[in-house]
Amino acid sequence: MEGTKRENIKPGLKVRVVQKQDQRTGKLTEGVVSRLLTKSTTHPHGIKVMLENGIVGRVKEIVE
Repeated sequence: MEGTKRENIKPGLKVRVVQKQDQRTGKLTEGVVSRLLTKSTTHPHGIKVMLENGIVGRVKEIVE
C-alpha cells in the first residue's frame, strides 16, 4: 500500500516514516500511527503522521 494516500493510513497501523532530519539519508523509523497530521487526501512525499512515541514523520512504508 502507498503512504502517499490518506485513505490507506489509520491510527493503530504499523508504518515506517522518515523524519525531517533524516530526509537526506532516507533513514526510516518504525512505529504505530497515533494521529494523521496531513489534511489533504494525498501528498507526494507521504502523509505526515505522529507515532505513538511522539515522533513525527512522513509515511514511506506500511508494514503488513
